[in-house]
Amino acid sequence: MPITIITHRDCLLHDPGAGHPENPRRLAGIMQALHASDISAMLEFSEAPLGTDARILLAHDEFHLEKIRLTSPTEGEASLDADTHMSPGSLNAALRAVGAACQGVDSLMDGSANTIFCATRPPGHHATAHQAMGFCLFNQVAIAALYAQQKYNLQRIAIVDFDVHHGNGTQDIMRGRDGLFYISTHQSPLYPGSGDSTENRNNNILNLPLPGGTGHNAYVRVFSEEVIPVLDAWQPEIVLVSAGFDAHKYDPLAGMALTDDTYGWLGRQLKSIANRHCEGRLLSVLEGGYNLEVLPGSVVAYLKGTLAT
Repeated sequence: MPITIITHRDCLLHDPGAGHPENPRRLAGIMQALHASDISAMLEFSEAPLGTDARILLAHDEFHLEKIRLTSPTEGEASLDADTHMSPGSLNAALRAVGAACQGVDSLMDGSANTIFCATRPPGHHATAHQAMGFCLFNQVAIAALYAQQKYNLQRIAIVDFDVHHGNGTQDIMRGRDGLFYISTHQSPLYPGSGDSTENRNNNILNLPLPGGTGHNAYVRVFSEEVIPVLDAWQPEIVLVSAGFDAHKYDPLAGMALTDDTYGWLGRQLKSIANRHCEGRLLSVLEGGYNLEVLPGSVVAYLKGTLAT
């Protein structure tokens, strides 16, 4: 079965301002690379719908949603914090990102797809239930998890986050909820300062903080020894992934040393887990990755990995 890429041109219209690392060229480069790649024949493209208030409110409170709407400018730029800005196209971009993730869940559950990549922006995993931060407006992977739980009554949902930054927002939303397991590998110390192993909760939160300089072999060892056995024991009914590519050795915002080979390996492992436990249901959502030269190749490598199982 081909990989479904869910995206929308609205996601190119979110402009956080000149010089911002989370800029439209990230997604434009990814899309160009996907169309030009040697797996292009195995890709099907789908337009993301707009996310609804009801689905956003599964993960965020009404104050958060209203603040995003009130901050959204009709012209120029508006700021939610020092790093997180909105342009006139930002709200629709964020709504498309939510809509893509929820549509992805529906497509996995009705069997029309079994590997999905949401090529959307802005990213989401730093957005808490109450607050936008770290370039993120709505937390689309958390929304997707809660949507899958609500609509399809899934009892064991796994979220794997391999972004170099800890997904504090996803942890905030998942913490203490039955049937939801958030697993994160990330550089520490690094923004946003969370993700210590002391925050772990059995079958709910697993943080695996890694030192700067961690490369392919060390990462593969940690993931093989700590993540794969836990996921096999959990036996997820769906696997959701916060797919951030900023742990790459050439990324400017962090200091890990992963390579495209690492991302290809991750694609193979995560798809294998999905094949073993949930009929291949794997939904990945784009998070970070800020080197415009290497990000597109990292995404292609990851998707190739999912086809290799």
